[in-house]
Amino acid sequence: MYTMLRDSNPIAAKISLDVMIDLYKRNIWNDAKTVNVITTACFSKVTKILVGSLTFFLGTDDEDKKDSDSDSEDEGPTARDLMVRYSTGKKTSKNKKKMEKAMKVLKKHKKKKKAEVFNFSAIHLIHDPQDFAEKLLKQLEGSKERFEVKIMLMELISRLVGIHELFLFNFYPFVQRFLQPHQREVTKILLCAAQASHQLVPPEIIEPVVTTIANNFVTDRNSGEVMTVGINAIKEIVARCPLSMSEDLLQDLTQYKSHKDKNVVMSSKGLIHLFRDLNPKMLHRKDRGKPTESSTEARIHDYGELEAKDHIPGAEVLEVETEKTKEGGDDEDGWESVSMSEEEDDDGEWVNVHHSSDEEQEEVAEKLQSIPAEERQAKAAAVSTSRILTQDDFKKIRLAQMTKDMNAAPGKGQKRKNEDEETERGELLTLRDIERLHKKPKSNKETRLATAMAGRTDRKDFVKKKNKLNPYASTSNKEKRKKKNFMMMKQSRGVRTKGKRSFREKQIALRDTLLKKKKHK
Repeated sequence: MYTMLRDSNPIAAKISLDVMIDLYKRNIWNDAKTVNVITTACFSKVTKILVGSLTFFLGTDDEDKKDSDSDSEDEGPTARDLMVRYSTGKKTSKNKKKMEKAMKVLKKHKKKKKAEVFNFSAIHLIHDPQDFAEKLLKQLEGSKERFEVKIMLMELISRLVGIHELFLFNFYPFVQRFLQPHQREVTKILLCAAQASHQLVPPEIIEPVVTTIANNFVTDRNSGEVMTVGINAIKEIVARCPLSMSEDLLQDLTQYKSHKDKNVVMSSKGLIHLFRDLNPKMLHRKDRGKPTESSTEARIHDYGELEAKDHIPGAEVLEVETEKTKEGGDDEDGWESVSMSEEEDDDGEWVNVHHSSDEEQEEVAEKLQSIPAEERQAKAAAVSTSRILTQDDFKKIRLAQMTKDMNAAPGKGQKRKNEDEETERGELLTLRDIERLHKKPKSNKETRLATAMAGRTDRKDFVKKKNKLNPYASTSNKEKRKKKNFMMMKQSRGVRTKGKRSFREKQIALRDTLLKKKKHK
């Protein structure tokens, strides 16, 4: 089967490729050898074989992702814990706002600690991704295939560069040539430029790409949608390679927060929110927002710089374990006391074990805020080296971190973060990240007419149907009067006196109607 893929007969090669892809998806031949054999089909001169192999590598493992999400353990405080905490007390608007704020902070922390899920395992099984990407780029530069096939090659190269963090410096000038608003499938090309960015690429390589997007897309001569797409692409590139953004360009792009188009405004504010977390000092003073502990310490690391910590951040909320607590065996986790109580308690009664409540942890976290940062780091280092932290200790640390973020959340006078900006940045980008429009574009007359016709139904379904006892019977005079021309009926007494009857005449008419209905019953 592997050798048949190199067969001169294209039909046999295509069948072998389809069989290997099908067996891989059925988890039968899902090893690295099969994947690396399929990589050889990406250099085939037969278009069908080339497109089939590219489609295989550009797919996603949705089922594996669902399984991994369901298997992941949910640690720390849950949404139910927060709802119970804030709903047991007095129901006031203040408590309601605090609960909503706590829910947002919890959602943000859950996304931060979620384990990384590989979007497609086949890309990770390639033996030499650097050599494979270089050969694909050489094939792309001399390719005479259709434009759609070239886009697929660009997408695969960008995924290889972004996932494996490769050095392929010639790819960025190649993509830069296509970054024009009138270019066909320009959003996919912008997606490739963002996907191929990572922290190990020198900033002087990606900076011309960012400048080209800003000059060609983010100008007032373009429409609001074009400007929005350009700012979104710049934001995704800078999120992966922060050093590629200069301070002058950033402050120029943030000025679009007062643009007349709402889509441009929201994209510019999304860029501001991104740099509030990366490096607020690059923004104007009025755009930095409410200072928090994380924002004051935030800075963009230099190229190739790594940060190694000697302590667990947030461990200062715990107590340092001393020799006295070790000998006494009465640690705050209560492991020894619980095990002894289980042996002594033969009656099966409940044993009350004291645990500090969430409110006490919040008070401890608030008190620690008044202590200088150096002392807090020293205490955190002492706690980290003096004891082995349990799951309860990590839960307390996460709760304290959430409390700090909740207390430092924006107030009423500040604009809150849009929920779309809080979405998790996964391993792969989607077109939704580039084409995100916060305001629905205006539809033309043809679109509105098509929508109206699609929602229009036959009005006969909503008309009350009067079934006759005899379908062949003649109609009454009353029904005939309904179909007559108004000019024929305007001189009749019923038409002339309609609405001018006396109260007595209305009484008689109502009585006759009720009697008639009673007879028919």
